[in-house]
Amino acid sequence: MSNIEKLISQKSWTSEYNKGLIGLIFVGNWLVSRHQHFFKKFDITMQQYNILRILRGQHPKAANINTLKERMLDKMSDVSRLVERLRKAGMVERKASEIDRRAVDVMITPKGLALLEEVDADLPALEDSLNLSLTEDEAKQLNALLDKILMRY
Repeated sequence: MSNIEKLISQKSWTSEYNKGLIGLIFVGNWLVSRHQHFFKKFDITMQQYNILRILRGQHPKAANINTLKERMLDKMSDVSRLVERLRKAGMVERKASEIDRRAVDVMITPKGLALLEEVDADLPALEDSLNLSLTEDEAKQLNALLDKILMRY
């Protein structure tokens, strides 16, 4: 009996594809739960971290809301609401774009950069989710398989 069969108490599958899909969903939910728990100690959400990470990559330039939406890992996120929460926490600044007055530019603040440094120091603990289970070669193989799946995205 495989681990997924034990964890969800299911013994039969319509196909190996069905079993793989259920396994991916289960592992995805497990990873999301670990991420939520990890980021809670920094008083941010996974989505807020994602925005801060994107803005750090753009720094010292600003990014507009559409750029953030395009680059978010969670495509269902309400980016404007997330940015507003980060602004209230002093992590980002918002201002009207000088190029397009209808657009809003967002920049990470020194406080946001400092928080990311704190998170970065603890990030290896989160990455243990994979490196305790997989060798580096297996992680490369996983990445290649995920890339292959995402070719259709």
